Amino acid sequence: MDRHSINWRGYMPAITTPFDKSGDLDLVALRGLIDWLIEQGMHGLVVAGTTGEWYSLSRQEKRDLFKTVSEQAGGKIPIIAGCNAFTAKGAIEIAEAATDCRFDGILLTPPPYVVPSDREIITFYQAVAKECALPICVYNWPPGTNVDMSLEVIRQLSDIDKVVALKVSTTDVGGFCELFFELKEKIRIFFFASTKLGVSLVQHSGLDGTMGAAGVLGRDHPDMFNAIWAGDYKRAEVLAERDMRMMKELFKPDLTSRFGSAPAVFKEALRMQGVSAGYPRPPILPLTSDESEMVRTVLQDLALI
Repeated sequence: MDRHSINWRGYMPAITTPFDKSGDLDLVALRGLIDWLIEQGMHGLVVAGTTGEWYSLSRQEKRDLFKTVSEQAGGKIPIIAGCNAFTAKGAIEIAEAATDCRFDGILLTPPPYVVPSDREIITFYQAVAKECALPICVYNWPPGTNVDMSLEVIRQLSDIDKVVALKVSTTDVGGFCELFFELKEKIRIFFFASTKLGVSLVQHSGLDGTMGAAGVLGRDHPDMFNAIWAGDYKRAEVLAERDMRMMKELFKPDLTSRFGSAPAVFKEALRMQGVSAGYPRPPILPLTSDESEMVRTVLQDLALI
C-alpha cells in the first residue's frame, strides 16, 4: 500500500463523540452529527481521535461508535477510525473492530504517555501493520504523546506496508515542509492548511488536506479545498482566513485550547449552531458560562449564529 491505495483528501474533520448529560454514549445524537457533517460537504470523517475523546471510550463503546458511523456514512465518504492505545495489541484489537465495521483506514499515534524511543515507535507501528488489514495514517501529535517524531522516524514509518498517510499536528512549519517535500510522493500528508502557505501548498505542491478539529465552521472547511481545486484561490484565502480567526481566538499556538478542553469547546460551538454534538465526558468538563460566551462571540463574529 501507498498513497495511491487510498482516495483520502481535502477536509476530514476529527469529529466529536456525543455523550448525554449523564455521560452515556449518545448514538442518536451521533447520527444527527454525522448527517450534518455530510450535508456540509466534508470529504471524510475521523472517528475516536483526540477530539473524539478516545481515551474515555470502552472497547464496546468504540464498536458501537464505529458501527453507527459506518451505517450513517460508510460508502458515502471515507471513514477513518482512531485506534490509539498504549500497546500494539490494544491498537490491533480496535483496528479489528474498525475492519469489521468496514472502515477505510485507521489513525494511530505512538503510544501516549509512554514516551517511547525511536526504535520503540518504529517497532510499534510495524507490529500493528503486520496484523491490521486497513491502511494506516500515522499521527504526529506531540501535545498528546510527548513525542515529536523526527523526519528520520517518519521516513522509516513510510516504508512500512499499509502506512499510506501522515497527519501532522505541530507548529514546526520548517520541519513540516522538509518532510512534506521529501515524502509527499510516497504517502498522503495532512496538515493545517488554513494559511496562505497552506493554500499555496495545496495549490502548487499537492498537499493532500487537513484532518481538522470537529468541522465546527461547517461548509467553510471543505469549501476552502473545493475552491483551490476549482482555481478560485481568492475565495480559498477568504475561507482560510475565517478558519484562522477561529483558531487564534480559541486555541494556543501549540494547537491546544486557550480555555477548557478542545472537545468541550468544539461541542459548545456545534450546539450553539443547533448541531447534535452532545456533551463532554469527565474528566473533560463543560465550559463555564464565561468560556461559553467567548465561543459565542467568535461564532457571532463569523456570522455562524
